[in-house]
Amino acid sequence: MTLLLTAVLSLVLLPLGLAKLAAAPVMRQAAAHLGMSVRLYRVVGALEVAAVAGLLTGLAWTPLGVAAATGLVLLMTGAAVVHLRHGDPPLRAVPAAVMTLIALTYAATAMTAG
Repeated sequence: MTLLLTAVLSLVLLPLGLAKLAAAPVMRQAAAHLGMSVRLYRVVGALEVAAVAGLLTGLAWTPLGVAAATGLVLLMTGAAVVHLRHGDPPLRAVPAAVMTLIALTYAATAMTAG
């Protein structure tokens, strides 16, 4: 189960994190919309990429995967809150909320399995 959850989180977050790090035009627009600097958005991207690395490493060493999933829970919860605080419709916060739930499921599964 952790392999599947790792794959889902990685396939979603790695491209988004890399796009933020590269300051792709769509990510620059998203940062501006949320009132964030491109530099801060790059930090968010770096955290996403680091979380993916942690999840992948967690397949071999569970504590790191659980730590990465915990960080993702915090990061994605923050993302949902930021969207809502900036007046986005609640639907815009759903992807971050779903990633939060998947990361929570990963952490719970990994801790009970290992």
